[in-house]
Amino acid sequence: MAGAASEPAWHPLFQTGPDRTAWRRLNLPPPAPLELGGRRFLELAPETLRALAEAAFRDVQHLFRSSHLEGLRRVVLDPESSPADRFVSLELLKNAVIAAGRVFPSCQDTGTAIIIGKKGQAVLTAGDDREPLSAGIRDAFARYNLRFSQLAPLTMSEEVNTGTNLPAQIGIEAVPGEAFDLLMIAKGGGSANKTFLFQETRRLLEPERLLTWLEAKVAEIGTTACPPYHLAIVIGGLSAEQCLKTVKLTSTRELDGLPGTGDAFGRAFRDRELEERVLDMTRGLGIGAQFGGRHFCHDVRIVRLPRHNGSLPVGIGVSCSADRQIRARITADGVFLEQLEEDPARFLPDAQIDIGEATPVDLDRPMAAVRADLAKLEVGAPVLLSGTLVVARDLVHAALAERLQRGEALPGWIRDHPVYYAGPAKTPDGYASGSFGPTTAARMDAYMADFQVAGGALVTLAKGNRSADVAASCQAHGGFYLATIGGVAARLGRDMIKEVKVIDFAEFGMEAVWRIRVVDVPAFIVIDDKGNDFYRRVRRRPAA
Repeated sequence: MAGAASEPAWHPLFQTGPDRTAWRRLNLPPPAPLELGGRRFLELAPETLRALAEAAFRDVQHLFRSSHLEGLRRVVLDPESSPADRFVSLELLKNAVIAAGRVFPSCQDTGTAIIIGKKGQAVLTAGDDREPLSAGIRDAFARYNLRFSQLAPLTMSEEVNTGTNLPAQIGIEAVPGEAFDLLMIAKGGGSANKTFLFQETRRLLEPERLLTWLEAKVAEIGTTACPPYHLAIVIGGLSAEQCLKTVKLTSTRELDGLPGTGDAFGRAFRDRELEERVLDMTRGLGIGAQFGGRHFCHDVRIVRLPRHNGSLPVGIGVSCSADRQIRARITADGVFLEQLEEDPARFLPDAQIDIGEATPVDLDRPMAAVRADLAKLEVGAPVLLSGTLVVARDLVHAALAERLQRGEALPGWIRDHPVYYAGPAKTPDGYASGSFGPTTAARMDAYMADFQVAGGALVTLAKGNRSADVAASCQAHGGFYLATIGGVAARLGRDMIKEVKVIDFAEFGMEAVWRIRVVDVPAFIVIDDKGNDFYRRVRRRPAA
């Protein structure tokens, strides 16, 4: 029986099977063999770890796995896809082609650097491995057109940008063997924010009850993290933190090789039948790839873990359209990185996509005229935006809210121009802009009513769904919210943004106020001045 004294006490929880990674060898020195006490060890120089981390975080900002790109191609070619599904997915493929040129990163949010390592006990290094790995991350973010996003708290409310994109989240586990395996992840804020933990009970495991519950929770993820998603669901876990770490690993496809059944020792497994049922459910939500349709998710992975009999943690998370992870391996044979796709153009289908006639909107007119034109259109209508936008996001909104609390007026730029919620990556030499895609609109929802009362932010542009409070404020004050495609920052920065200038709050760095001139930026009316909300219209509400 399980647990008998004759049995081994430890059984591997994650039995993922053979490694099928396609590797490319880096021109870095392999670890040197060393004999100690009759055992062979491999001595690894810290400079190798530093160079490996830099190479990994450069690759992952520009290249994708072929399987991810193939998923986008399938959406474009699927006869059941909505026109919006096809349009978004084709734009994401075009974005990948631009990013592969290694000038523009695929997303303006170049993410938090995360490294999950498994270090063979025969691999010897001097000092703390987190130092050279962090140095390599710092090198990548300093040398390439990436963005510094990490904030250091000085007090509970005062923060400063670290200017290096450090600290990184690094965890290294000791394991048997002579290999040093690392999973490097660049995790953007929008995607990370769609990670959830629920503490449930045994009754949730009843099959139909579980499916109904998942339908409600998955629909609440919304579009703010740039679908189509790779959806990860983990049921169980010996602790809340084990559940959530498994969500992270599942979303990176690190656990794809798990068996399809459990055993009496508690091994993790994938429920592939339930995965197909949940994927089919997501296609019926109506949300689609950002603007209505069936491709809310590329795929679904559901992992079952052992649990304490009085606890049932359930974790849900996603990997978004900036699907950025890369594996690395160091052995006696050399230093290797996962081979990502260098030629994404081969996935571009020869397809014509008709999303309906997009209405051109000239933004270089008084706001009353811009709003009058938008008022003639229905929610969901496509538009092409040209002219001047001002860019402002979290820090600026907080600072302006403080001004209003002191009885001061809003600045003219937020009253006279549409506001784009975004924060750019560094500008490459010879270009007007770096990667400059939208950030999540919902983070600014709490400011909308106060700003619109004061005559500001009457037209906003970002990504994803917003709260009912924003719809009510737009109805009360004649406002509009437009959404553009999340996940195409390289395409926006290279092809559609023609001029960029800081005009206020320069001390906020990438979160400063920018005035930008754009040409033919595609967007959809999501909330109008009548309080209509496109996402509430298209979504089929799941059962309670």
